[in-house]
Amino acid sequence: MISGLPGYTKAKHLLSEKLLFGHELSPELAAILLVYFVQGILGLARLAVSFFLKDELGLSPAQVSAFMGIAALPWMIKPLFGFISDGLPILGYRRRPYLILSGLLGTLAWVMLATVVHTAWAATIAIALGSLSVAFSDVIVDSLVVERARQESVQEAGSLQSICWGATALGGLITAYFSGFLLEHFSNRTVFGITATFPLIISLVAWWISESRVEASSEWSVIWQQVKQLRTAITQKSIWLPTAFLFLWQATPTADAAFFFFTTNELGFQPEFLGRVRLVTSVASLLGIWLFQRFFRAMPLRVFFGWTTVISTVLGMTMLLLVTHTNRALGIDDHWFSLGDSLILTVMGQIAYMPVLVLAARLCPPGVEATLFALLMSVTNLAGLLSYGSGALLMQWLGITETNFSQLWLLVVITNLSTLLPLPFLGWLPSSEESQLPSLDEESSPVLPPAAIPSVEPLSTADHELVPEFRR
Repeated sequence: MISGLPGYTKAKHLLSEKLLFGHELSPELAAILLVYFVQGILGLARLAVSFFLKDELGLSPAQVSAFMGIAALPWMIKPLFGFISDGLPILGYRRRPYLILSGLLGTLAWVMLATVVHTAWAATIAIALGSLSVAFSDVIVDSLVVERARQESVQEAGSLQSICWGATALGGLITAYFSGFLLEHFSNRTVFGITATFPLIISLVAWWISESRVEASSEWSVIWQQVKQLRTAITQKSIWLPTAFLFLWQATPTADAAFFFFTTNELGFQPEFLGRVRLVTSVASLLGIWLFQRFFRAMPLRVFFGWTTVISTVLGMTMLLLVTHTNRALGIDDHWFSLGDSLILTVMGQIAYMPVLVLAARLCPPGVEATLFALLMSVTNLAGLLSYGSGALLMQWLGITETNFSQLWLLVVITNLSTLLPLPFLGWLPSSEESQLPSLDEESSPVLPPAAIPSVEPLSTADHELVPEFRR
């Protein structure tokens, strides 16, 4: 047999120990990683969406920011998806059928964008359906990861989440350059049509998920048990205080929409170059995951968030050099400056939210993984919605349009300084003693060490696609 050959055994061991951090590659793990991989590969259309809204529909920066906030609404109601998945199985199964349906919905959304969408509101609906597809599948695979991460030892904590984020980053890496390259040679709608094929992968690999059939008579008892467990969990100060901190951390206004218009209309960045920027940020995400896994996993949350917030704010001010064209006076080309800035800030952003992924996986009690995990996600996704909304209001107030960027420097200053506002509330995060990650089993208390997850990925100054990075 092939599996008995030394070369095969060595390769399998290398894959398990080096790339999967000790996890055995089973069909189910492959399915989970492929779902995360598809989430990354859907970035193929992010640039196309940005140019579609800006050029074909003629939206202003403030309008784009507002519409994308609306399109992200499915991420605000992720707990509902968790309740549906945990308590209302289809044909006795809680995970597999919903993955199949979410993949089909995603394909439908991208086909709509490729064919029948011609107005801003129609685009918003189609994009929202695409977000719904990813959000629902995200709830399902999150619950699967939480169930399996609970079995990790303290020394292995975070390894499964790191693999999953790595799969997403790898998907983004593969499509990063091609997102711009395709736009140089094909229309936005052609790119949407190509993207429509990828969600079907989720529907196909759903059959690899291993789960036991749930008795139909127990569905309502499961829902009632969920409600009781959630009520117990969310009333714990050790849970809602860290969640409140992360809400403040994510709710500060963003200048991303205005900056996309600035780089394309003012600096003349072409789609192919923006694809290269995506390539750089994808590599940077993988680098950030590795750095966290290698050097920062044991750092206390309060210290970690304090330093990463201050450093990110300082580095974010480098955007002023590009906005004021000071980089040109320093002899640095706009393109090279954007690439370097993107690399540094994306690494910082990836490192910043990896530790809370580890804690959150230990938070969820058995049987309610999807619901509680999704509830935490929705809180920070709501903060992301406020971030886009407040950014749109600031753009309107400062008079920033698709051609007027005279006050963009002030928007950069305001948005960067606002990220310091949560620092006085660092005490809401658990101390180093409270941050320990005990192993769980079915008899453990449903309320675990505090955690929440910032599910809107911090964007670098050069990551200008306008589809919100609402995640996990």
